[in-house]
Amino acid sequence: MTSIVSTSFTLIPNQKYRRSSRRSNHSCNILGSDSQNLSTLGDFKALPLELFQIILEYLSVKDISMLSMVSKTISHRLINYISTSSGSRRLLQQDFHNLELSGRKQGSYMLEHYRSLGLLFKRCTLLLPTKERLKYIHKILSETLTAGWDELECHRVYNFLCELTNLPRKMHTVVCSKPGSARKLELRIRLFCRSVLLDHWTQQSDSAFWLTRILKPWPMVNQARLLYIIFGPISSQDGQVVWQKMTEGPTDETSLKGLADAIKLLYDNDTKEWTADDVISLVDELSVVPREWLLENNARLLILSGNNICFTFMASKAVNGRANELARMIVFLALVCEKDLYCMDWAVKMMQKVCKVFSTQVERNNFLQNVENAFARVIMDMLQSVMSGDQDEEDSSFLNLFHLVNAQANFHKEVLYITMNSTST
Repeated sequence: MTSIVSTSFTLIPNQKYRRSSRRSNHSCNILGSDSQNLSTLGDFKALPLELFQIILEYLSVKDISMLSMVSKTISHRLINYISTSSGSRRLLQQDFHNLELSGRKQGSYMLEHYRSLGLLFKRCTLLLPTKERLKYIHKILSETLTAGWDELECHRVYNFLCELTNLPRKMHTVVCSKPGSARKLELRIRLFCRSVLLDHWTQQSDSAFWLTRILKPWPMVNQARLLYIIFGPISSQDGQVVWQKMTEGPTDETSLKGLADAIKLLYDNDTKEWTADDVISLVDELSVVPREWLLENNARLLILSGNNICFTFMASKAVNGRANELARMIVFLALVCEKDLYCMDWAVKMMQKVCKVFSTQVERNNFLQNVENAFARVIMDMLQSVMSGDQDEEDSSFLNLFHLVNAQANFHKEVLYITMNSTST
């Protein structure tokens, strides 16, 4: 199947930002090769690196953090020490996994240890820009705290977080309330789920695991609502979820990308908890949150979700005898291809593939007739909107009609190309 082709742009930094590169290079040198002047090591310069690291084993975390402020060279050596296997075992303790050591006294000790470790990280990276400091700290912690944990342990982590934050109760409030009636709570849930559970993983399978933990306890209708809260479009003014975006008018790719990526995440990662039917049902349910979307927005979501999801969604309608709905969807897939500058032959080949789902030639012919009828009806509906609307509405309605007429022409041009090429061969 021909892939959808979109145009990408490379942004070139302005020359006026060059001064910041000096700071960036300086930061890299801090974490780079140990080529700084040994005189800044003081009395430690007489010691081999191995012996220096052995001495660190006898210092408390607080003492090491104080030592990190003596000089750049010592700070650099401490950063390298943290990354070694002995430094990781020494500083990034994981005794809190051991049930035999659990208890108030042990818990207080571990809390104090990691509080001191946070101070050490802060002091070691003091000369770095804040963004680079956070990247370094996240890299160290994410490679350590849950490394090697099995799925059952991660389930327990999620259950602990839910208990600690009352996350299920908060989710129950927003999925059972009128959309937008608890805007601040919706935003808090979105930020917590994205920042704590979902966005920082390097492996998609990890993100899929945590998204599954969030969604699976709920019925499908609530799963769709939560998916919209977490990944749906937000206001540029206050960052809150925009519930009417999909129902009031055509939207753009940016507003749908988060939802499409989440759907692909669940579909593409081979998990036992999500079947293709589950994901397609979720997409179907999502298209009526908070009420029925415009078909153009639904078609744009399917295109962004990828060929497999788009075909599976449409094939499901074909199997279930919903040929009229399917025909209208073909029309709006063509419209989105025309508007967003995708290759129109993709829409035609998608229609060809869907045709094969129908078991008889009669059903296929009936479906093709429905597609032609759908083009005619949608054009007439748009024309009526142009003729009856006021000036502002007329401008947008006329532009939409213009795109649809061009979409129909380009769609049928591709059909003719395919037909004539197959006839000539």
